[in-house]
Amino acid sequence: MKHKFTKITAFIFTLITVTYVQAQKIQDGKLWLNEDGSNYFKVTLISQVWVRNTDMNPGTTINGYPKSSYTDIGVRRARLQAYGQIADRVFIYSQIGMNNFNFLSDRKAGFFIHDITGEYEIVRKRLSLGAGLTAWNGLSRYAAPSVGSILGLDAPLFEQTTNDVTDQFLRKLSIYAKGKLGKLDYRLVMSSPMAVQKSSNYNAALTDYSTYSAMPAKMQWQGYFQWQFLDEEANTTPYATGTYLGTKRVFNVGAGFQYQPDAMWRKGVSLTDTITSPMRHFAVDAYYDAPLNTATGTAISAYAAYMNLQHGPGYIRNQSTMNPANGSTMPTVINGSGNGYPSFGSGSLLYAQVGYKFKNNLIGSTTVLPYASLQYAKYDRLAGKMNYWEAGASWLLKGHTSKLTFAYQNRPIFETLSPGAKAVQTERKSSVVLQYQVFLN
Repeated sequence: MKHKFTKITAFIFTLITVTYVQAQKIQDGKLWLNEDGSNYFKVTLISQVWVRNTDMNPGTTINGYPKSSYTDIGVRRARLQAYGQIADRVFIYSQIGMNNFNFLSDRKAGFFIHDITGEYEIVRKRLSLGAGLTAWNGLSRYAAPSVGSILGLDAPLFEQTTNDVTDQFLRKLSIYAKGKLGKLDYRLVMSSPMAVQKSSNYNAALTDYSTYSAMPAKMQWQGYFQWQFLDEEANTTPYATGTYLGTKRVFNVGAGFQYQPDAMWRKGVSLTDTITSPMRHFAVDAYYDAPLNTATGTAISAYAAYMNLQHGPGYIRNQSTMNPANGSTMPTVINGSGNGYPSFGSGSLLYAQVGYKFKNNLIGSTTVLPYASLQYAKYDRLAGKMNYWEAGASWLLKGHTSKLTFAYQNRPIFETLSPGAKAVQTERKSSVVLQYQVFLN
């Protein structure tokens, strides 16, 4: 009897759902919830798969076996978004997915929640308040990048300064305010940092160099303000577009900050002495993306940022995207294993990227977008400058919906040659990556 009741209930629920959906209108990928489409719901899906060959950092091992180079396949990102203006002034946003799934990953890990946010519009377009696990961050444009529209292979991840240390892949437990005041687009955020003990490379040992404090964290404050000189960009979600492929004419100049009291700690003079210091970051950036010839479809995209990053004396952290290795026999190499390099640190950083979209229908119905980017940093812990560069091209089979991106990446290797000394660059390594993206938007 219970099984029969369950089947009847499921049938009624399905019938109601189908009837409701059929009563609505789907336009521009949105399910309209009212007659004019001002209330809507939308679902998107993205897949990014990498094939690459990596020149490994010195001393690299994979499960104990030494490797100087390696070829692998991995899922860089898989995401499902569901969001909408479900009632007047009421917005909901959610995203689930996974990142960096390769041959070393735990199997059957499954999707996890990236974002879940509720938002209420207090003053039309001018002020909305929201809360949840969210990517509404401060500091810079690509502190929250739109992964489906990235100019090159990947976003400048170092702009996500606490990525997976005190947040969840840049998402934070936050309360935020955002809106537009004429040409000014703004966001202000109060975040509750996640426990650093849960981060993947947590080490409880105190050293002479700053690391994130394991004490209960104080609130983190952040904001980002940009003046939109030309076309207005949407701020429906926190994610900033990489390139519009010539469909908009955008020129923005922005500035932002991040601040958290007593976020960092390090060893004092005695073993029982602990020194704490705040995390203080400031950035300015500029973004230009526009058509060059509307008749042929050629376009240009450019972005530049300056960041002053203060994590405390000697702080350094590697970026090793979807690392194809898990061990190292050379602790003097501060890059760690695989494809890691010192991307995050205390000091100053310059970043620039530029891309050029060729005319439409360059190759049949497709076209090509070559690009280049450079990360140039001067970090306290390094004896010289840190330069990481990338160049490549995207074959736009159908815009961002279907594209194939080839990239060549070149990174420096830094080594500490004597205890307590600054690390010096000893050589350079490279990787070649081919990515295929499918984006249902």
